[in-house]
Order: sequence, then structure tokens, then C-alpha cells
Amino acid sequence: MRKCLARAGRKAKTLPMADMGAFREAVTAWSATGSEGRGDLARELAARLPVRSAVLLEGLSDAAAVDALAARRGRDLAAEGVCVLPMGGATNVGRFARLLGPAGLGLRLTGLCDAGERRYYDRALEHAGAAGDVFVCAADLEDELIRALGVPRVCELVRAQGEERPLQTFLHQPAQQGRPAPEQLRRFLGTKSGRKIHYGRVLVEALDPDRTPAPLDLLLAHV
Repeated sequence: MRKCLARAGRKAKTLPMADMGAFREAVTAWSATGSEGRGDLARELAARLPVRSAVLLEGLSDAAAVDALAARRGRDLAAEGVCVLPMGGATNVGRFARLLGPAGLGLRLTGLCDAGERRYYDRALEHAGAAGDVFVCAADLEDELIRALGVPRVCELVRAQGEERPLQTFLHQPAQQGRPAPEQLRRFLGTKSGRKIHYGRVLVEALDPDRTPAPLDLLLAHV
């Protein structure tokens, strides 16, 4: 009997902590590999947490912005059972919707996407039988945040992050001449690995409460 309990104890220790990060990792691996083992782990974690809904996002910068806005509003989405899930691109939404929607874990689904990627979300949610709401950015979330803050304020924030020289170097490139300033800033944010993720948080934290971009504001109100 003691041996049996010891084996059970060792097995329990191999499970990851029941937190939203572990659930997100399990779902991402399940989507990428189709592994039933990963699916079983995702189901177990979803029940233990418990998870009630998933926010399907294109990438990590979107997740950084959503998490930053939730924190500003005093919300702990993970504690509320909301999984903020960056999918690595809008074309992956079909797999995640199947795994997490009515035929999978039965979670309530919602999403935030660029206008150009709306078709992927609509098609995926329809095929998965998931009644979800998708909030759409005009170009992308960075564009929405730059317009909400204004070009001068975004430039101030870039300087405050110690990146004035890289910005000026970028702006003097021939390819940037003649482009509107908001478009230049938007392109600058995507020129270095991790920069969009970093500024997803920085720009949201700098917003006036009444200047939150509508898609982001509506998403937070919905989940």
C-alpha cells in the first residue's frame, strides 16, 4: 500500500503547477502536435483552474497589451478563468477554435484581430460551432494605440525607453521618406525582435483612461 502511494506521489509531482501559464503551454503544444497526452493535460488543467473562456490573439504583442490593460483596470484575468492565448498567427485560429470550443474543452471564445485577418476568425469560429465575438483593429493593434496616443506622445515614450537613436536612424532610411508619421512609427515597432511585445505594454500603460482604442476596450468589457 505504501509503495502504491509513493508511486502515486511521484506521478503527481510530474504534473505542472495548475496555473494559466501551464494551461496555455499545454494547449499550444496540443495544437502544434495533436498529441492526446497534451490534450489530456489541457483538459485536466482546465478543470483544476478552472478555465471558462479563451481570448484568441494573433501574437505576443497583443497578449502583452491585453494583460497590461487588464492590470490597469485591477483585473486578474487568470484568476477569473480567462486564458489570454497568443496563437502565433491568425491562420492558426481554426485549430485552437476546434480544441477549445464546443467540440473540445467547451470554453467560451472571443478574439482580437487585424481587419485583414478577420476572415480567418469568422470562418474558424463558424466551423467550430463556437459562438464568439471578435473585436477588430483597423490595421493592427499598434496602429490603434499610436492613433489613440498621438505621434508626439509615442515619440516621447520611445525616447523614454532609450531608443531615440534607433528611431531616428530608422526614420532617415529612404524607404520611410514620404510615409505618414503614424505608419513610420508602426513599422519601427516591428523592426526588432521583441520590440512590439515590449511596446504593447508600454503604450497601453501610457493611455489616458478615456482614450483606450475601442477594440481593446470592448474586448476587456466582454471577457
